[in-house]
Amino acid sequence: MLLTNKNAVVYGGGGAIGGAVARAFASEGARVFLAGRSRAKLDAVVQDISAAGGRAEAAVLDALDEQAVNGHAQAVAEQGGRIDIALNAVGILHVQGTPLAELSYDEFAHPLHAYARTNFLTARAVGLQMTKQRSGVIFTLSTPGSRLPVGAGYLGIGTACAATESLTRHMAAELGPSGVRVICLRPDAIPEAVAQHSHSEEVFGKAARAAGITIEALLAQHQANAPLLRRLPTLAEVANMAAFLASDQASAMTGAIVNLTCGSMVDF
Repeated sequence: MLLTNKNAVVYGGGGAIGGAVARAFASEGARVFLAGRSRAKLDAVVQDISAAGGRAEAAVLDALDEQAVNGHAQAVAEQGGRIDIALNAVGILHVQGTPLAELSYDEFAHPLHAYARTNFLTARAVGLQMTKQRSGVIFTLSTPGSRLPVGAGYLGIGTACAATESLTRHMAAELGPSGVRVICLRPDAIPEAVAQHSHSEEVFGKAARAAGITIEALLAQHQANAPLLRRLPTLAEVANMAAFLASDQASAMTGAIVNLTCGSMVDF
């Protein structure tokens, strides 16, 4: 297995992406520490992992709370002996579909402030542990909106994702000499996540209503722009890629923005 004897922290571990990645980490031998706001969702992931023979435990945590994040990371390091992997898959509810002329500054700025804060706080907390042991992998999560202009209504999240990707590159440069890798996963919309009633359902729902269409029609538009079989990525594809990148087989990769969009956005 790829992650035997590794300890992984997954912030937003009760969500669709966080839960899928946590299950993949556990299936590859990692001990997983889930953190998130919903005890019921966290416990459901823990039960899935345990039923499959894996090891997982959960803690209710607000990943925007600096003191709570620092205390949780310290507790994980003390309990597990080290922190080898961390993923921030926290979802922040935000406005999509509202054009510039109708968008308030607070609506625009909310995802910028929230995503920057949670990614900074969690990366710093686990990074302190990883630099001591001179190894570790930190994952962030982005969307194609970081680079792909998709029309009106995505100013806040697009700018927030661009900031997340920039943060990833700068942290990779700073933490690399201590043996810590930093990688950003960039999938497109994931229909399964919407079907599981993740935060993306509410976000896409607002955008769809603003456009006068259904969520299904909105996702169909995304699919039509994806050259790879006109489809969007699956949770399993994102999760399995994260497990590989967290392993020693990807030990030369850092500062990378991993394109998991099925080609809806191409790198150049």
